[in-house]
Amino acid sequence: MAGRFNLRSYLRSREGIKKRINMATTVKQAFQKLKENLEITGLQEETVSTRQKSVREVLDAGLTVKESFLTGSYSRSTMIAPLNDADVDIFAVLDVSYYHHYNGRNGGQAGLLDLVKRTLRKTYTKTPDISRNGQAVTIRFDDFKVDVVPAFYRQGGGFLIPNSIRQSWLSTDPKKHVEIMSQSNTKHNGDMVPLVKMIKGWNKNIGSFFMSFHLEVLALSILDNVTISNFPSGVRYYFDKGKDLINKQNPDPAGLGGDVGAYLNTREKIQEAVDKFQLAYERSIKAEEYDSRGYAKDAIEMWGKVFGDYFPAYG
Repeated sequence: MAGRFNLRSYLRSREGIKKRINMATTVKQAFQKLKENLEITGLQEETVSTRQKSVREVLDAGLTVKESFLTGSYSRSTMIAPLNDADVDIFAVLDVSYYHHYNGRNGGQAGLLDLVKRTLRKTYTKTPDISRNGQAVTIRFDDFKVDVVPAFYRQGGGFLIPNSIRQSWLSTDPKKHVEIMSQSNTKHNGDMVPLVKMIKGWNKNIGSFFMSFHLEVLALSILDNVTISNFPSGVRYYFDKGKDLINKQNPDPAGLGGDVGAYLNTREKIQEAVDKFQLAYERSIKAEEYDSRGYAKDAIEMWGKVFGDYFPAYG
């Protein structure tokens, strides 16, 4: 008896075929394919658009929402494939009455997140995984995750979001983050966002050791007033400067969130971070040296050690 057609499995198998024939004979071609491999496809974009709209409509129907909008890497155009590993973040700015109700009582920050969770559960009754984490409620769909972050307008600008672990409120401004990244990308003639995606691809290849927003903040600092002449030299320069900056404080570019690298909170973690940057830098230097001597195959193979499966093979 014939089995049911599974579109998701079919698309994954096609993606695997694409990777196997994904080859290049020059470093320039290889980085172009790297750029393409990191992109979310048009079909996936449409899925994200439809899904986030539905979630926002559920929030509007169940809570008093002043405004809602997309945040995170998706809104900054720095999200990388595959989509099923990605988080799509929705900011829901609630009426201040919820803040007064939950601030210091009624379960506090965790109580607010539980309210959002109950609101979502009324509609997404068949979704197996809707959970509360430190600052958001996560809905795990079959193809990707949606993080819903309740927020309030902050006096002086920006927003307050709950931290249920520390039972406090965090200041942030995701709209400002989008603006800063967009301005930087324009300044770099559209090359900033692809380069940041490449760095995120490297991070994925080393087990996602770093928080992706931390890497973006580093890029904004490292590449400020620098010309990205090409992607190989751009990522090598990033690793070179990053190995020194990674052990220093990296403040939120919006001026509200403190040190975005605070999760590297031990000497061991900081040293491991430096070592990962150092290794990537050394491999980048070797790859550029191979390419300058005309050894394209060796160069491409060395870059492959940096970026893993995202990078094409030689051929």
